[in-house]
Amino acid sequence: MQLHQLEYLVAVADEGGFTRAAERLRIAQPGVSAQVRKLERELGHPLLDRSGPRVRPTPVGVAVVAAARAALDAVAGVQRVVDELDGLLRGEARVGMVTSGVFLDVPGVLADFSAAHPQVTCSLLEAGSGRLLDLVRAGRLDVVLVGAAGDLPDDLATRTVTEETLVLAVPPGDPLASSSSVAPGGLAGRDVVAPVEGNALREAFDLACAGVPVRVTCSASDPAVLARLAARGLGAAVLPASLSALHTEDLVTVPFDAPHVRARLVLAWPRGATSPAADALVRALVAATPPATPPRP
Repeated sequence: MQLHQLEYLVAVADEGGFTRAAERLRIAQPGVSAQVRKLERELGHPLLDRSGPRVRPTPVGVAVVAAARAALDAVAGVQRVVDELDGLLRGEARVGMVTSGVFLDVPGVLADFSAAHPQVTCSLLEAGSGRLLDLVRAGRLDVVLVGAAGDLPDDLATRTVTEETLVLAVPPGDPLASSSSVAPGGLAGRDVVAPVEGNALREAFDLACAGVPVRVTCSASDPAVLARLAARGLGAAVLPASLSALHTEDLVTVPFDAPHVRARLVLAWPRGATSPAADALVRALVAATPPATPPRP
């Protein structure tokens, strides 16, 4: 029994005749007739009633046609799996990111992914968190690395990459340098150098200082740049606690007393079905995410 024989049988049953079935299959009519007769001989039963103007399945043929349809559907399912894998090899993977520092090497992951799947078109966009979230929700990006200070977006699947508190870095002679900690109110009227808007640290700082008259004199995406600006006296630098040892000779770091505010980097992607390439890229990024650790005090 051959798969094409089942296909021919189903076509004849559907079309009600060998000529129309041959036209549908785009093969010669004698070939269809010969293969169906060969199947009948192998099964030991006539499967088609050829006595009337329209060819119809016999009682045994009805059951065999139903089984043949199921077999053909199963084969089509196998083909769909192969097509999905082909889609991964020839698909598109689009990622967006804010500056992530050492926490997740998104460009490195994307480069390795592209090398493993050379026919996938990969793209990377760096932008602020708000814009990136809008783009992933609109289907224009497949996965994004964004900053979050408040609640995580509940309409997207998420994976926290890192979570920590903030510190302030000031020159040794600054009045804040001798403090054990600084509350948001202690920055009223002070000059501050802060991360750019859309950065997780900036969102956390703005959330903590809501209603406090803080002057942001400079902003930058690189914490090292913020530290250098603070060392030159342009304002207290807002830094992640993990970088509190930056420029220890030039700066003193003081804990920022806002214990309920955390700066997070989060991977976010659409829930539900996406393309095979997008799914594979998400898995690669999640696999590269460091193991979860408690927030830094």
